[in-house]
Amino acid sequence: MAWYHSYFKGLPQIAWKLYQDEEYTDFEVDFLADVLEIKEGNKVLDILSGYGRHAIPLTETGCSVTCVDISAEYCEELTKVTRKKKLPIEVICKDVLEYQPEQNVFDAVYCLGNSLSFFPRADMLRFFGKIAAALKPGGHVALHTENLAESILPNFQVRNWMPVGDDIFYLAENEYRAEEGCIEAQQTFISGSEKVTHTVFQYIYTLAEITAMLQSVGLKTVGTFGNLEADPFTLGDEQLYLVAVKN
Repeated sequence: MAWYHSYFKGLPQIAWKLYQDEEYTDFEVDFLADVLEIKEGNKVLDILSGYGRHAIPLTETGCSVTCVDISAEYCEELTKVTRKKKLPIEVICKDVLEYQPEQNVFDAVYCLGNSLSFFPRADMLRFFGKIAAALKPGGHVALHTENLAESILPNFQVRNWMPVGDDIFYLAENEYRAEEGCIEAQQTFISGSEKVTHTVFQYIYTLAEITAMLQSVGLKTVGTFGNLEADPFTLGDEQLYLVAVKN
């Protein structure tokens, strides 16, 4: 069983939600609507959707969104909001690697939130293959990661910590395993007397590896950006937003 099957519950789940900035999420939604060319009536797939922080506002464009996530807690929360507000959102609680999307039915697909590092190479190819199969020809995909090799390795931190909200502290001890191309991290969350520690494996790819894998499944990269202002990605940028189109 992969580490992320049991990670997103309790303190880590609460901390992830507290860490999100609502204003920045709004900027990401505008970015998605633009680069994915979302129009009224479009069908959009949100992979590793969490609690729907992008999907919910995206429905204001007139599109419908299918959300896939492994966290039962997040899916339950999103389902309640969807029913209460009567939103055109379908929620699927499943490991994305086990999800079998309908083929050639989605106008756009996106995966934001730094989730690309979840998968080792064979699984990453499967993941990209599912995205390609789900997209209509000419459909767009947007991906985001903060764990690109060009971003994380130049200033690799063995230890780091930060407060999350008012009550949670996050600590990480990181070891880069070069032969496997991954970071093994001991991540600890502390809130009062409660302490939760997980061993996490974050797989690190170069931009060239990502674009080559996408190309191998029929997705042509058309933009690589270091921020939401669409400045070209360069060595040392803290994050990557990548846009591709299905051939």
